[in-house]
Amino acid sequence: MTPDIMLDLDALDFTKGQGVVTVVAQDARTGAVLMVAQADREAMERTLATGEMHYRSRSRGLWHKGATSGNVQRVVSLHHDCDADAVLARVTPAGPACHTGSTSCFGDSALGADELGVLDATIADRARADDAGVSSYTRKLLGDRNLRLKKIGEEAAELVTACADGDLERAREEAADLIYHALVALRAVGGSLDDVRAVLAARASR
Repeated sequence: MTPDIMLDLDALDFTKGQGVVTVVAQDARTGAVLMVAQADREAMERTLATGEMHYRSRSRGLWHKGATSGNVQRVVSLHHDCDADAVLARVTPAGPACHTGSTSCFGDSALGADELGVLDATIADRARADDAGVSSYTRKLLGDRNLRLKKIGEEAAELVTACADGDLERAREEAADLIYHALVALRAVGGSLDDVRAVLAARASR
C-alpha cells in the first residue's frame, strides 16, 4: 500500500494526556483493531521518520513495535481525531500485535470488523510469489485467466436467477461467490479492495 501519512505533529495536543496521545492501531487490510497504546512527540517523530510504529510506555519508555519479535507495524496512514489528542494508525502488521501471540489485543472478536477486508487480504496472500507452492482454488483462479473470467459470468448468472426466483438465501450465497470471484479477478490485474473503496468514496463525495 502507498503510505497516506496526513499528520501534522504541531497539530497534536500532547498536553491533555500529560505529554502523550492515544494511538489506535488498525490493520489497513482487514479493518481489525489491533491494539491501543500511547505515543509522545518523540515516538511520533520516529514513526514518521522510519515508516514503522513507535510508542511510549511507562515501563518500556520509547519502543519500536516489533524490534525484538519482528512483528513490526508498517505505516499506511496516520490521522488525528477531531480533538487532536488521539491518532488512528492504519498499519500493515508483520505478525501478531499482542504479546500473547494473538493477532489483536482485543481477541478474535475484533478480527471480524471487515469480512471483505479479511477476504481480500487472504487473496493477496495467495497471490504472493512465495505462496506459489500452496495448492488452493484461489491460486488456480489466479493462474488461469479464462477460468476466473468464466466463473464471474457463471456466478453473476446464478445470482440473477436466484433474485428472479425470489430466493433470498440462495441470492446471499451467490452474491458472496460473485464478490469473491470479482476480487480474485481484480487482484489478477493488480487491483485490490482498497481500489474499489476509493472509487466508492469518490462517488459518495460528489
